[in-house]
Amino acid sequence: MSTHDSGTLPDPSPIRGLHHFAWRCKDAEETRHFYEDILGLPLAHLIKLDHVPSTGEFCPYVHIFFQMTDGSYLAFFDLDDGAAAEPSPNTPAWVNHIALRVDSQSALFAAKARLEALGVAVLGVTDHHIINSIYFFDPNGLRVELTTPTVGEDVMEAHATEAHSLLREWNAEKYVRRAGAANEAAV
Repeated sequence: MSTHDSGTLPDPSPIRGLHHFAWRCKDAEETRHFYEDILGLPLAHLIKLDHVPSTGEFCPYVHIFFQMTDGSYLAFFDLDDGAAAEPSPNTPAWVNHIALRVDSQSALFAAKARLEALGVAVLGVTDHHIINSIYFFDPNGLRVELTTPTVGEDVMEAHATEAHSLLREWNAEKYVRRAGAANEAAV
């Protein structure tokens, strides 16, 4: 619980969009090849330091940035130890991922064909009722989704009007499930 009176807090600063998403990579060149040569995202910036600016700790690294057409970036840290980020042991592999938007269904099918021709295993096209998606893993084990909308803004606005009530329903169902599981465990 906050110690501040909510009436005295400033409004949240507007979030304008994604600047970058950062992930650990095993090898900066292998990652560059995948994101630039295969996916077509240009390498736009590189930071090479021996000390972490935010903490001051010694950790030589290179931080590479790939630019998307909207001006945002995918970024990776090569810590010079050949290790990738480890998957979470309590989370299914399909949960943690980054979804990147393409312009159309034809662009999605073209991306799938290109990836498969280059030897990348691709899952999908998967219909999510509001988007169609394909899934694959990058060389670092990061699950990547390419997706394109299949409905208009009017449909998305209608979904937004019911999102809070649907979340309340989910929370109530979850509470009942957990209470039932706790009662069964106690027996």
